[in-house]
Amino acid sequence: MIRLLGVLLWIVPATSWFGGRMIWAVFRGSPDVRCICRESPRGWARQLLWLSGVDVVIENLDVIDSERPQILVANHSSWYDVLVLLSVPGTSLFVAKKELSRVPIFGRAIGGCGHIFIDRQDRNAAVQSLAGARELLEKESPTIIMFPEGTRTRTGELQRFKKGAFVLAIQTGVEVVPAAIIGSRDVMRKGSLRIRPGTITLRFGVPIPVEGLGMDDRNELTEQARTAVRDLQADATRTDRKNI
Repeated sequence: MIRLLGVLLWIVPATSWFGGRMIWAVFRGSPDVRCICRESPRGWARQLLWLSGVDVVIENLDVIDSERPQILVANHSSWYDVLVLLSVPGTSLFVAKKELSRVPIFGRAIGGCGHIFIDRQDRNAAVQSLAGARELLEKESPTIIMFPEGTRTRTGELQRFKKGAFVLAIQTGVEVVPAAIIGSRDVMRKGSLRIRPGTITLRFGVPIPVEGLGMDDRNELTEQARTAVRDLQADATRTDRKNI
């Protein structure tokens, strides 16, 4: 309860500060806008993780290539998943549910910095949002981060994957990087406000190439990625660790 109170007291002024910097940088067309949009969320996340008593361990970070586009897909069981994924190097852009765009300051800040909102209730709008992600992948070299389960799991079991991330990968020819987030549900579970200190592991897997694949292969690619994430969750091997 003390940690929750500390987070609640901290989160409004911190979000106003970091979010305000991002909005202002975008509004005035600052030459440092890319840097501000990249580093402000990371600073916000580091402080929140520290305040929550959470350590983050990264494994196999070398599979992330900040010089070329990638689509990162990860399991999702806690709000803390986003905080951990903000540690991914280079330019990282989230595909997030549209409801987050309505969060004061936060929604406008991340939208202005290029993160993509998707309306899960409107298929046509969702397709248009993914088209925006495709344009970013073709013009720049970001890591597009997606949670293909679509929502947080309540039980901790890996849910079925939606196909959007894998259609996007096939359309753009961009490899898929599977990732497993382990321990975040122990810190905060869906439907609970209790925060427990602990360690969260972010484990990257071997990138999945998509060269030569067509739309008829999207189901197979979806299952291949889900299997890779599931195997990463179960893998007890610890290699190439890096604390943040």
